[in-house]
Amino acid sequence: MAQGETALRRGLRRRHMTMIGIGGVIGAGLFVSSGSVIAMAGPASVVAYAVGGVIVVLVMRMLGEMAAAHPTTGSFSRYAELALGRWAGFLVGWGYWYFAVSVIAFESVAGARLVSGVVPGLPVWLGAPALLVVLTVVNLVSVRVFGETEFWLASIKVIVVVVFLAAGALYLTGLWPRGGTGLSALTAH
Repeated sequence: MAQGETALRRGLRRRHMTMIGIGGVIGAGLFVSSGSVIAMAGPASVVAYAVGGVIVVLVMRMLGEMAAAHPTTGSFSRYAELALGRWAGFLVGWGYWYFAVSVIAFESVAGARLVSGVVPGLPVWLGAPALLVVLTVVNLVSVRVFGETEFWLASIKVIVVVVFLAAGALYLTGLWPRGGTGLSALTAH
């Protein structure tokens, strides 16, 4: 190695990668917007979320098959390029970039709404850019700090989802105070 060069090291452990993957699919938007979806669509929203989940699982399986059959550098836009040509790869890559930028903005606003519920008086317009700055700084410090931060934030999201599911099960079984009486609320109308 030449003078001044540093060796690359793996800063993420398996637990970091696992929780980044799990937490990545649970966005702040799930906590903020799912309530309004359930209020508007009722029990049909469960079917819609289930169908969406199946589609996501199928797409991820397909990407896994392509990665196993044709290992390559780059992201999934490379597979579009291999199968359909350079323009397809170009469009998929930039489409994903646009999607990611939009989701980051939406997630920062949703996260700010959640934080404003914990920190009274914090306006969403101030919380959203503050979250963006804090998470950008965390991402730029080091890979290890990024991994630990993502691990703990994803763990919190997973715990909250499990608690919500447990509370829903207690409500449906009538074990929650003033809880429901089985599935009649879902099937009566």
